Amino acid sequence: MAKANTSRYAVLGVLSLGPMTGYDIKKVIEGSIAHFWSESYGQIYPILKSLAAEGLAEPRTERQRGKPDRRVHSLTTKGREELRRWLAVPARAETFRSELLLKLFLGGAADVAASIRQVEHFRAHQQALQRTYGELERRLRRDMGSHPELPFWLITLGFGQHRNAALLAWSDQTLKTLARLRTRRRARRR
Repeated sequence: MAKANTSRYAVLGVLSLGPMTGYDIKKVIEGSIAHFWSESYGQIYPILKSLAAEGLAEPRTERQRGKPDRRVHSLTTKGREELRRWLAVPARAETFRSELLLKLFLGGAADVAASIRQVEHFRAHQQALQRTYGELERRLRRDMGSHPELPFWLITLGFGQHRNAALLAWSDQTLKTLARLRTRRRARRR
């Protein structure tokens, strides 16, 4: 399935949480799944139009006092069925690209210190992400403790936490390896 199709199902899925505007959908994505999935306004609004044309979502105009009208979309029964159908299909294999790994693979062409700096920068980012995940888990458990969808949200958060822990362990191991390599290279120069 192409990303455009998956984007369509991401929007359908977010709409399954309740009626929303395109702006609301973007905010929900930013506050929940943005660590592993993102959508831009430029993707969301055309998808909403397409979903409405196919009868999967139903738009309605909501009048506001002193503000522009809001266009709120709700999932239709047909839209819920389409989302359930898609959820039952196995996820496609994803390709993985990493500029960091590319630079490390080619690191022999530069000083080892450059590779060390790359990994230190990456590790610092992972440490910040670890704190973010911890805060997110505490907030979810506190604010959404009785929500029926909480177990599913914690499953996806757990994936990020486990991946993050593995990347931190890899960073530590890689920094040790690079430090030994730097020491050996320095010894050869003497």
